[in-house]
Amino acid sequence: MPPSRNTSSHPAFFILLGIPGLENTQFWIAFPSCVMYVMAIVGIITILHIIQTDHNLHEPMYLFLGMLAITDLVLSSSTQPKMLAILWFHVHEIEYHACLIQMFFIHTFSSVESGVLMAMALDRYVAICFPLRHSSILTTSVVVKLGAVVMVRGLLWVSPFCFMISRMPFCPNMVIPQSYCEHMAVLKLVCADTRINRGYGLFVVFSVVGFDMMVIGISYVMILRAVLQLPSGEARFKAFGTCASHILALYIPALFTFLTHRFGHQVPQMVHIMFANVYLLVPSMLNPIIYGVRTKQIRDRVIQGCCGKDS
Repeated sequence: MPPSRNTSSHPAFFILLGIPGLENTQFWIAFPSCVMYVMAIVGIITILHIIQTDHNLHEPMYLFLGMLAITDLVLSSSTQPKMLAILWFHVHEIEYHACLIQMFFIHTFSSVESGVLMAMALDRYVAICFPLRHSSILTTSVVVKLGAVVMVRGLLWVSPFCFMISRMPFCPNMVIPQSYCEHMAVLKLVCADTRINRGYGLFVVFSVVGFDMMVIGISYVMILRAVLQLPSGEARFKAFGTCASHILALYIPALFTFLTHRFGHQVPQMVHIMFANVYLLVPSMLNPIIYGVRTKQIRDRVIQGCCGKDS
């Protein structure tokens, strides 16, 4: 039953449809989503445990990796439990403030993830282009400050989303044709002029993602120039391998974002929503696997823990 109009300017709750058009198969779609979520949680906890317990890994690269793992944990956990409840138990209602909180976490930590990936690219740039000065430039204090700046930026840039929407009236139709509360999906339910909100959304995209992508791009151009000048083929291969995991971690979520928003109006709604679902889950699952495979220290610790063998 659709919700009725509340006496206040906002409704008591919204209705999340899940995956419209696939109602008969939503129950089965939830199983691979659950498996990926469990894999993500196990991988993230493993990465965090290894970094915390091994003092040899208390270096910038691994501290940034820990930040990325925490970000992935928040992003996946802010959407997947509710999505599984929708697909398995048909719990479609989400309380108004819970919806805003979910939206806040999704967009804040998406911004934080972008910033952490930028910081990781800068770390690789300093490590490869200035190897003798790496430890003096990127000290633990500098790493912590970078992490704090990235976090504060996400909080300051995204908080206005929730504040502006909370002060706007909503139309009687409270149905969101998605599995979670995303800014643009909620904004479509507002019965008022939303040009300021949309303009601010574009500002956030260009000032956060655009800036981070520019810094990452410049960093990797400089890294590639330095790598190609190395005299040893083995050294070049090692340097490329060091960067490979960072490039994959960047472009996998970027590819999902591009496909979802660029082609969303040309494909069926169910496909658009499926992309939106996997966008927040797949990178969280793949990042621990990518870094576990590409990073020797972490790979050796995992093998040692699972098989009882010394690295």
